[in-house]
Amino acid sequence: MVERYAREEMKRHWTIEAKYDAWLKVEKAATKAWNKLGLIPDSDCEKIIKNAQFNIERIDEIEKVTRHDVIAFLTSVADSLGEESRWVHYGMTSSDCIDTAVALQMRDSLHVIIDDVKILMESLKKRAMEHKMTLMVGRSHGIHGEPITFGLVLAIWYEEIKRSLTNLENVMEVISVGQISGAMGNMAHSPIELEELVCEELGLKPAPVSNQVIQRDRYAALMNALALLASSCEKIAVTVRHYQRTEVYECEEFFEQGQKGSSAMPHKRNPVLSENITGLCRMIRSYAIPAMENVALWHERDISHSSVERFILPDGFITTDFMLNRLNSVISKLVVYPENMMKNLNLTGGLVFSQRILLELPLKGVSREDAYKIVQRNAMKVWADLQQGKAALNENKESLYLQNLLSDEDLRAKLSEEAIRECFDYTYYTKNVDRIFKRVFTKC
Repeated sequence: MVERYAREEMKRHWTIEAKYDAWLKVEKAATKAWNKLGLIPDSDCEKIIKNAQFNIERIDEIEKVTRHDVIAFLTSVADSLGEESRWVHYGMTSSDCIDTAVALQMRDSLHVIIDDVKILMESLKKRAMEHKMTLMVGRSHGIHGEPITFGLVLAIWYEEIKRSLTNLENVMEVISVGQISGAMGNMAHSPIELEELVCEELGLKPAPVSNQVIQRDRYAALMNALALLASSCEKIAVTVRHYQRTEVYECEEFFEQGQKGSSAMPHKRNPVLSENITGLCRMIRSYAIPAMENVALWHERDISHSSVERFILPDGFITTDFMLNRLNSVISKLVVYPENMMKNLNLTGGLVFSQRILLELPLKGVSREDAYKIVQRNAMKVWADLQQGKAALNENKESLYLQNLLSDEDLRAKLSEEAIRECFDYTYYTKNVDRIFKRVFTKC
């Protein structure tokens, strides 16, 4: 229910009614500002603030003739007023109204995204604490590397999303600006104080300088922040998809009662949510390019950016909001299989301990090159045995690699059996997890 509400809240920011409502807020703020500056009489100001409204059907009707949306809007607003309507939009140009209003929509929408990100971070933190010491194998190039914990994986995700949170909070300052600077941005028809009063009323900062539009590098910064967030979210989704592979099966998405995985194969349980997230993240990233291309407008303004923004702003925010809620659901309900993680950790017969042996030999006076040869030749024997179907562990739970190393005379000349066996201790790889977690999750 919370997830659905979040999505509905975001969509409400980008309806046609929300657009015109934001325009009207700007026009009313300008009316109040002119009143404070002594141009608009108190009575006219009160009438405008109290009575000014718009009618969407009427706007559409007028726009069919005028072919100009702001003029159609202003005409509709004038219909709701008397002679005082002459003060509405006084000294302003269309972009003063539109760009300042869009800043309100972007700001309010970004607040929703930031809240979504914080909720996702809480889920990641909770699962990280739950699996802080859950052993699993780390992978490099998709190949088993060394033991890690699933908690560390989650901590990395948390820290990366935290960086996106910082980006979003920074970009909030970038986009939360308005302008009432006139047709060419020279403020020839209104004092600079008007812009300051309007922005103060709306909770924005005045753009230090503008022409006919607020500069689109601000919008590009926003869309790039969303794109980078989407890349990090896709990274999480892709990893979950890998963990759910039948051959791996270390985690899987929660499978709802009555859920079906395939129309043909009733046994299937597919990572459909993570796959969906991957697709959504591709779309979110796709909006960054046109946002950057919008930065280069002709001279003081053209409208090549307008049609683009009608797509990328509502779609970018709504899609990101939906994606984050879906990802949070995946993480919070993720089913984790520690037994399978341990099974996979042992799958290569102890090869995950190879570096530990490698690092012990130089301490005994062996050159790194010779140490590498000793360690690798015994590792290659394990690969050959595994290819022939030999069990990774014997009846005493000793690994193939340990058996090979204990039989290697060159190695035994340098390391005792006890020293070799000590290298096969999983706690060696988890000894700093608590300190890592402290760095990640302790607030400075």
